Amino acid sequence: MSYIPRLKDKYTAEIVPTLMQEFQYKCQMETPRLVKISLNQGVGAAIADKKIIEAALEEMTMIAGQKAVATKSRKDISNFKLRRGMPIGARVTLRGSRMYEFLDRLVSVSLPRIRDFKGINDKGFDGRGNYTLGISEQIIFPEINIDKINRISGLDITFVTTARTDKEAYSLLREFGLPFKNLKK
Repeated sequence: MSYIPRLKDKYTAEIVPTLMQEFQYKCQMETPRLVKISLNQGVGAAIADKKIIEAALEEMTMIAGQKAVATKSRKDISNFKLRRGMPIGARVTLRGSRMYEFLDRLVSVSLPRIRDFKGINDKGFDGRGNYTLGISEQIIFPEINIDKINRISGLDITFVTTARTDKEAYSLLREFGLPFKNLKK
């Protein structure tokens, strides 16, 4: 028997019936689902020092459990000494089992490690059922060794869903266990 992540099992067993009842769906395929989780980190200081981008890629790879790729600049900006094609960030896209495993670690381990944590903001929805969460310090992830990092940087986590509205996406992510500040029904 192959391994099934805990949240994937929870989605089919608990979340689908809850959402079907809440939004009066006629078919299980109508219920919104999580498609992918994208992690993105902009490292503007990498223009001056190439070691910074290498460290960011290494940290992002450890956080996601999947190799990170460098994002490159699209155009020249002389004021910032930026040339086209220079690496200025790191990103990872998680799908399938890795996505559910990352979401499980994020909700149960990483988010509670944020200082003075009162919940995540519910204003990060884009109107099409996707949610973006900004993390200000990468040290909340247990995979990061605090002694080995030389600078604290933040990252954005985007949850892409098949939901048509923000309300459906909010309900889906709430059922997955994301701790929103203002719980609205």
